[in-house]
Amino acid sequence: MWILFAVISSISLGFYDVFKKRALEGNSVLMVLFLNTLFCTLYMSPALVYTLNDMYGNFVKPMSHVYIFIKSVIVTSSWLLGYYAIKYLPLTIQGSINALRPILVLVGAIIIFGEHPNVLQWTGIVLGFFSLLWVGFIGHREGYSFSSNKWMWAGFASVLLWAASGLYDKFLLMQFKPINVEAWYSFYQLVIMGVVMLVVGIVAKPAAKFQWRWSILFISLFICAADLCYFFALYEPDGMVSITSMIRRGSALVSYFYGIIVLHERKSLRLKIFDQLLLIAGMTCMILGSLQ
Repeated sequence: MWILFAVISSISLGFYDVFKKRALEGNSVLMVLFLNTLFCTLYMSPALVYTLNDMYGNFVKPMSHVYIFIKSVIVTSSWLLGYYAIKYLPLTIQGSINALRPILVLVGAIIIFGEHPNVLQWTGIVLGFFSLLWVGFIGHREGYSFSSNKWMWAGFASVLLWAASGLYDKFLLMQFKPINVEAWYSFYQLVIMGVVMLVVGIVAKPAAKFQWRWSILFISLFICAADLCYFFALYEPDGMVSITSMIRRGSALVSYFYGIIVLHERKSLRLKIFDQLLLIAGMTCMILGSLQ
């Protein structure tokens, strides 16, 4: 069952990137991110109300909220950097940078949690590595490099924080239910972004314009779905964070096809198609290996 949750999370994450790209075009990054956290909290508000009334649950303990708040700080920082990166980089390039996430999670899962993928899963992981190397080659051909583009660094920093959050999730889900983690970390993200918006409004008075777009609602909807399915995958006893993260790498398929078909990002098209074939083969091996 955890494999199904991982696949649904992967697809949802791809649509999240697509709607994020649409919402950020010519728009204020901070305002879009603030509204994202607001709508995520509204979507999860029934769970918040339930846990407040659960006097025998984990969330009456102050330390539980400290744990969740730490996750909120990590994720909000990752989102902030990632939003700027996806605004100023082609979707296909940003998707390639995001593909580094499962590798970092994989290394951490093996070292910290002692996970041991089987032969077929390792085959999928190796294909995933080749896919990432190929993606780096494509990015270099298109003129995006870390030496000349600060948004590449923003995207990379976002990936590092995302990987840290992914490993931290495994720790959280050993103690809390997935629905409670999603609800409370969304709420604390809203608090953090509310403070950020207040400080920026008083001190910096940003000139960035904001235009309402319905795609903002879908950003929140798909990230909530992606996170919840991810949490449920990790919550199951046999759920492996390394494999789940690699399957979530499949979100690049959605953003790649959208970037190529809708945004006409067709540079190095044949190379990108080959990369997607590697990715599909790798995901297939990991899923089949997990069903053994």
